[in-house]
Amino acid sequence: MSRKYFGLLSVMLVSALLLGACSTAAATPTAAPTAEEAAPMEEEAAPAEETLSGQVQIAGSTTVQPLAETLSEAFMEANPDVVIEIQGGGSSVGVTSAGDGTVDIGSASREIKSSEMETYPDLNVYTIAFDGIAIITNPDLEIPTLSIEQVRDIFSGTITNLSEVGGPDAAIVVVSREEGSGTRAAFEELVMTYKDANGESVTDPISEDALLQQSNGQVLTVVSTTPNTVGFLSFGYLNDSVNGVAIDGVAPTVENVKNGSYSIFRPLNLLTNGPADGLAKAFIDYILSDAGQEIVAEDYITVK
Repeated sequence: MSRKYFGLLSVMLVSALLLGACSTAAATPTAAPTAEEAAPMEEEAAPAEETLSGQVQIAGSTTVQPLAETLSEAFMEANPDVVIEIQGGGSSVGVTSAGDGTVDIGSASREIKSSEMETYPDLNVYTIAFDGIAIITNPDLEIPTLSIEQVRDIFSGTITNLSEVGGPDAAIVVVSREEGSGTRAAFEELVMTYKDANGESVTDPISEDALLQQSNGQVLTVVSTTPNTVGFLSFGYLNDSVNGVAIDGVAPTVENVKNGSYSIFRPLNLLTNGPADGLAKAFIDYILSDAGQEIVAEDYITVK
């Protein structure tokens, strides 16, 4: 074969290879990226939190009231479209108001009685904290310690002179909460009730001579300003204007309630007519959260 023939054959072979490459490229085109594909990948956005708004009405225990006010301030700061109104009136008011549905949430600083649950079977109880009850005296009166029995005898009127319990020779002025108070009900259960010789439960009545007060704050004011007074109030109100009396040598402190050495304490409850829902549920959930219980821990005993 001539050199010319071989040259022609080489040209034909190269042409065939080039045509094949072009055909392959045409058969498998590269698709242009879509707008979504071309855009940078972004993390899926979290759903927006529901904005809370509206009003919640709370009534009942004057022991729960200052704690509920502190908690509501924090809740409303995080939810500026929410308004929470809180009133006192006593634990019995809290039970009936919640049971009758006249408020969104009732409050009680004691256990709910079986008779109350019979009247309001749809009541739901949420324990948000525990609270100690302190025995207090006027700041000028020094009584280092009392037994539960001595406290019972003072408030029943059996012991009437301070000299009988290590104090000066002076008549005791007893200061108590009124009937219907959760603090009083808890005090009657924890201090004034005992087992008799037959094992029967007996409750000594509080003396008719006691000066009855409508709130823990009033008890604090009367005891702090009236000589020779002995009273009881919530740990949440205890301050340096009165003396807190040790019980069997144990000081009335949150730490001693937690370690089990101080025995006079009770639950702080919120109540709803049926399971809590809406804003009432949101507020109760907040109270039971870590953030809410951190506020509780400032003056009371947490439930967690």
